[in-house]
Amino acid sequence: MDKVGAVFGGSRGIGRAVAQLMAQKGYRLAIVARNLQVAKAAAGELGGNHLAFSCDVAKEQDVQNTFEEMEKHLGPVNFLVNAAGINRDGLLVRTKTEDMISQLHTNLLGSMLTCKAAMRTMIQRGGSIVNVGFIHTDMTKHLKEEHLKKNIPLGRFGEALEVAHAVVFLLESPYVTGHVLVVDGGLQLTI
Repeated sequence: MDKVGAVFGGSRGIGRAVAQLMAQKGYRLAIVARNLQVAKAAAGELGGNHLAFSCDVAKEQDVQNTFEEMEKHLGPVNFLVNAAGINRDGLLVRTKTEDMISQLHTNLLGSMLTCKAAMRTMIQRGGSIVNVGFIHTDMTKHLKEEHLKKNIPLGRFGEALEVAHAVVFLLESPYVTGHVLVVDGGLQLTI
């Protein structure tokens, strides 16, 4: 099987770290972000013949068109990483309804739409999908760190590369399926 991967949200944060590790391991990648220029810069930093695409994951037609373009230029995508996301963190009573809807459309619906598009090929040829959660990145830098770190047994936030190793492990583990791998420094142990 060719190692063709699509990393949605691959231009920064966890997605970028995942893309860097996948490139080192010989994957041919599509780096996908809303901003094509940022995606091109991230793909260019990987070296090799990785490509960049622009896509709003909250729009089904945009996702379908992106998968068609990726397949045309790279071949069938058999490794999908969903790391695209937005954060509109705030008190619920102050959060605008539009912000809630935007976050749901990008973070939840977007992952569902990319999985749906990827499955069209993967159901016949096989493949792996990893949906990434939340750690400390640019998107979360405004959160009150000291308060949050006190609740993490390891006493620090995870690094994007640490999550990237877990993502690649899941992508390359053919007998692991339907699994939720928690990479949180032990935070769930305190809940």
